[in-house]
Amino acid sequence: VKNMAKMKKTSTRIDMTAMCDVSFLLLSFFVLTSTAKVPEVHPVDLPNSTKETKIPTSDIVTLSIDKDKVYFGLSGKDDKIDVLERMGKEYNIDFTKEEIEKFTFMENFGVDIRELKQLLAKPATELMKPEFHTNGIPYQDSLNNQLSSWVRNARESTYARKKDFVKVAIKGDAEEKFGTVKKVVAILQEQRQNRFYLVTGLRNSDF
Repeated sequence: VKNMAKMKKTSTRIDMTAMCDVSFLLLSFFVLTSTAKVPEVHPVDLPNSTKETKIPTSDIVTLSIDKDKVYFGLSGKDDKIDVLERMGKEYNIDFTKEEIEKFTFMENFGVDIRELKQLLAKPATELMKPEFHTNGIPYQDSLNNQLSSWVRNARESTYARKKDFVKVAIKGDAEEKFGTVKKVVAILQEQRQNRFYLVTGLRNSDF
């Protein structure tokens, strides 16, 4: 009887070190390049649209409108500092360096400027709580149209430092009355801001 030659068994172990390195690098890339959703004091339910338009992420004022109230947002730390200082001078309010620094971390807000110091005295983690922004920016009284002042100072600030006017985006709730949006647009037009973005939610054109 002939002896059968035995086959030498080879290891079936697969080295996954390289795959783990690649996965980790990809994960790091996506984390570092992705943009986190910034919290708002009053998110709105946007109306639907089939047209997609790229909204600028810098040098832009965002006006969120819901239930007859308007919330003001401004991009850029330096822009926020300069605009707040201008508003302080206009309303004779002296903001401290600490208050100004806190203000730069607020994505948007909806308070009377005369109550802003009181808000900025709160811990940084509480500044964006909706219960502190229930009244919105005053705009309906012609003698206390602070929204107009915020827009004007934002325009003047951007032009003085960058020789260009700030852009404006309007985020109106889907259920908001047209009259409120019309008043906001009229305020913008009084400031010669005749071009602005209307932010909507993208939907399929088949609907």
